[in-house]
Amino acid sequence: MNSTEPDMNAVVGTHDILLLTLDTLRYDVAAELAESGRTPNLARLLPGGRWERRHAPASFTYASHLAMLAGFLPTPAAPGPHPRLFAAAFPGSVSTAPHTWTFDTPDLASGLARAGYHTACVGGTGFFNRRSAVGSVLPDMFAESHWEESFGVADPHSFENQVACAARIAGERPADQPLFLLLNVSALHQPNWFHLPGATREDGDSRESHAAALEYVDRHLPPLLAAMSARRPCFAIVCSDHGTAYGEDGHTGHRIGHETVWTVPYAHAFLPLERTAPVDAQEAIA
Repeated sequence: MNSTEPDMNAVVGTHDILLLTLDTLRYDVAAELAESGRTPNLARLLPGGRWERRHAPASFTYASHLAMLAGFLPTPAAPGPHPRLFAAAFPGSVSTAPHTWTFDTPDLASGLARAGYHTACVGGTGFFNRRSAVGSVLPDMFAESHWEESFGVADPHSFENQVACAARIAGERPADQPLFLLLNVSALHQPNWFHLPGATREDGDSRESHAAALEYVDRHLPPLLAAMSARRPCFAIVCSDHGTAYGEDGHTGHRIGHETVWTVPYAHAFLPLERTAPVDAQEAIA
């Protein structure tokens, strides 16, 4: 186990757990913005201020979240094997290590619920909207789930709205019960042109508007981190579920086997963080 791999058997039960999935975020865009100082709040979560380069478990939201909620978080983009933080118990697993927290249920949410956690989901993209059977699979894993139009991909204020919901969930839970919260961030998914100043619907989405959407998310991140660390220490996992293409090799979008889709940013950190950078977002709703 290296220094970035915590003993999850010590974390589970003592810490709240946040899984923040930055839906569709490309690794190259995330890395460029971190290096140039354009995402200072996210940078506080990153060891050395840098994202870890990983490979997504799937190429679109539904499949990737199913994998992550079975314990298959994005895999380090280097030869393995790579021990996992969480793992469903099954014979012959080569990625289960002493520091891995294993569960005997079909998914992480039900496993944590059995360990005493309240489980909650704040959806973003359409696979969380409960408007179809397939749109109910992921939220049905949680004891509490939320989705509304203002959380979705078409709302320019989606992340602010999602954060307000997540903060309310955290604030309403009893202090003696740990919380597992999944927040699926929709702002980076298409359409995202409206996050780029001066862009129009006719201009459409671009790598630049994707980057502007990430800056928007960064500005409104502090209240979420504050809420998730207010009750007890929190272990936060922040990653993309897959990337997306903006014309590379003729490709647009995702659900394809392209480098821009498979390569994603990843980080995990313990909250609360030491104050080392400006916070913004009304000083995390001081």
